[in-house]
Amino acid sequence: MNSITLSELTSQIQETIRMGFDSPVWIRAEISELRENPGGHCYLELIEKDSRSDTLLAKSKATIWATTFRMLKPYFESSTGQSLRAGLNVLVAVTVEFHGVYGFSLNIRDIDPTFTIGEMAARRLKIIRQLEDDGIVEMNKLLELPPLPQRIAIISSATAAGYGDFCDQLNNDPAQFVFYTKLFPAIMQGDQAELSIISALEKIYDSVDLFDLVVIIRGGGATTDLACFDSYDLALNCAQFPLPIIAGIGHQRDVSILDMVAHSSLKTPTAVAEFLISNLQQAENQVLDIFSDIRYLVKNKLESEKSFVHQAKIRIKQTLRSWVVQRAHLLDRQKNRLQSSVRMQLLRQNNKLLLLDKNIETHSPAFLLRHGYTISTVDGKRITSVRQVKVGDKISTFVADGEFISEVSPKDK
Repeated sequence: MNSITLSELTSQIQETIRMGFDSPVWIRAEISELRENPGGHCYLELIEKDSRSDTLLAKSKATIWATTFRMLKPYFESSTGQSLRAGLNVLVAVTVEFHGVYGFSLNIRDIDPTFTIGEMAARRLKIIRQLEDDGIVEMNKLLELPPLPQRIAIISSATAAGYGDFCDQLNNDPAQFVFYTKLFPAIMQGDQAELSIISALEKIYDSVDLFDLVVIIRGGGATTDLACFDSYDLALNCAQFPLPIIAGIGHQRDVSILDMVAHSSLKTPTAVAEFLISNLQQAENQVLDIFSDIRYLVKNKLESEKSFVHQAKIRIKQTLRSWVVQRAHLLDRQKNRLQSSVRMQLLRQNNKLLLLDKNIETHSPAFLLRHGYTISTVDGKRITSVRQVKVGDKISTFVADGEFISEVSPKDK
């Protein structure tokens, strides 16, 4: 039986590979791991998965030596706006190498950024469509901003310049509105940013009643630092969050997926602060307008009441004058009636007195004497019967023009 040593076999494999792959080959793969060492070399693991089942189809170690990596990294990042990192699909030119001790590996010599840009765009579009299919793109936008949004939960890095700019803008506002802010620190760039921001949202949710809205801000930076804001999971958490989310992640490129699902999106943290101040300014203006309307209505009401009181006084005076005139007329009528009644009573009493006088006069002795009657008395008493006198009595007889004395004599038989 013929046999060869292991080294002879590996040498044959090495020669076969060298002969079959004598020039670089362009391959499509996903970076599953990436690590830079202090010497500047970059070590990767490239994989390929089945697009339907996600089953791993192939895996290989790859290396970018320091001299090449120093050129490829800035070229890739400036072209794509992304850092070269795990999770990206790339098109790379590789040489195939095989070593008897270290085995099979790929040496990356070049990279095509346009392929990754296309993959990133496709991935981003896929996330957007998934969010639209889930019906959650507009959920956070449908929330109403509170009329006085002053209790602000902030997601940012505590050391970020954008966070400082945001706080300075709020605190130095000439209108001197009061804001109550609380920072929920998070990593705002890199591979850990997505999970860190979601974790901050969960902490805010635990005390959601204490806040009016959430602000997610970061300072300006390279566009390569913003990939985390195109995450489906982050967009899902933000879209369904029960408080309005205001994004100000400090970039000038196309809007991120976070910008799309947030309630409001502004370019910079300072712009977010100005947005919050303007909301309070609008609320203050509305209150001032309402106050002005109330003052105007009160003034008109007072003037109306004043006019009403004035008119009422006039009507009261007129009524009093009318009442006084009516009472005067009534008193005059009553006075006239009383005077007439008194006159009639006096007239009746006068007539009675006249009748009485007449009656007294007609029954007086003088009246009788004037009419031929006489009055006879004896001893001062009027004689009304012959039985009152006797023979010899001196009888005084009164007539109209005097009196005379006679004596009673016996009656002839």
